[in-house]
Amino acid sequence: MTLHLAVALDGAGWHPAAWRADGARPDLLFTAGYWADLVVEAERGLLDWVTFEDSLAVQSTRHDSPDGRRDQVRGRLDAVLLASALAPLTTRIGLVPTTGVTHTEPFHVSIGIASLDHAARGRAGWRPRVSARPHEAAHFGRRTFPPIDPAGPTARRHIERLLREGVDFVEVVRRLWDSWEDDAEIRDTATGRFVDRDKLHPIDFRGEWFSVRGPSITPRSPQGRPLVTSLAHSALPYDFAARTSDVVYVTPRDADDAAAVVTEVRAAETAAGRTGPPLKIFADLEVYLGPPGRRARLDDLDGATHVSDAHVFEGTPEQLADLLLMWRASGVEGFRLRPGVLPHDLPAVTRGLVPELQARGVFRRAYETTGLRGRLGLPRPPSRYVTAS
Repeated sequence: MTLHLAVALDGAGWHPAAWRADGARPDLLFTAGYWADLVVEAERGLLDWVTFEDSLAVQSTRHDSPDGRRDQVRGRLDAVLLASALAPLTTRIGLVPTTGVTHTEPFHVSIGIASLDHAARGRAGWRPRVSARPHEAAHFGRRTFPPIDPAGPTARRHIERLLREGVDFVEVVRRLWDSWEDDAEIRDTATGRFVDRDKLHPIDFRGEWFSVRGPSITPRSPQGRPLVTSLAHSALPYDFAARTSDVVYVTPRDADDAAAVVTEVRAAETAAGRTGPPLKIFADLEVYLGPPGRRARLDDLDGATHVSDAHVFEGTPEQLADLLLMWRASGVEGFRLRPGVLPHDLPAVTRGLVPELQARGVFRRAYETTGLRGRLGLPRPPSRYVTAS
């Protein structure tokens, strides 16, 4: 069985000093050409998909406010628009942008991701991101969020409420994706009928946070429902993933922890009453490939030891292949790698790790499918409204 590999793209890489590394090209960070080079390289390496980070405020080392730092990358391009711009330049690799689900509207996100799926011909995914930070709420002025004390009960209740809101957000998006039947478009020039109005359905969603009439303005996309992925570190986000997602990115520290996390995720699925295909579990790893000492030199440039929420790997592609296969034996089905320095570590993945995995017979030598759901063995779901027509 082939291993699944995704890569998380962010700035110049996941180390805060990556933009100062040799070959980082910080002058091009906000150009389409920079991102096109990265995605084409990832597709050349036959990776499953790339993800694009996004947020509702400039990056900060603090949880509750901007940090005012001038020595790290700040600012980014809109993830959905960027992925849409890159779609025509690629043919096989999946494109998975992040969007906020706390201050944005599900209608807008639904048509953005569906449009990306049309532009990419069935290669779109989405990572919904809950925003609990008060300075992000301040950009919208609709509500005030409390300061974040990760150890306090207030923070847990706050995040739990936002995750419940996020569950409804994703449900609205999925219903809007279904609101056009697959054959709603007639396009018959002889009769002058472009669309069958009986096959466009109001979703009439009414919940605690959203009231959405529908239908969408965007016809049903090639995948029907683009792939939904989410990042989770603990019980509450595991529950969110079980209720909303096709893929969950988790952050175990080692193989034993990976087995424990898999057990916890499966328990969350059972508790949530999940039906349909089980979650695909991907482990996140931050990777520095090549000679030792690269991460330490970056820490010196940044003036502090970089701490990641994910396991940090340093070593050769062969050693990384050993680790991936060991973790896969713990029940992890794929990996999302976070390159420490993109210009170095992404090609090290595509030109070092991938050939090593191919030599071991655990990674594809060509793309078997064009659609992202099909790559994971997930069926194309029918519109839930077909029987109502």
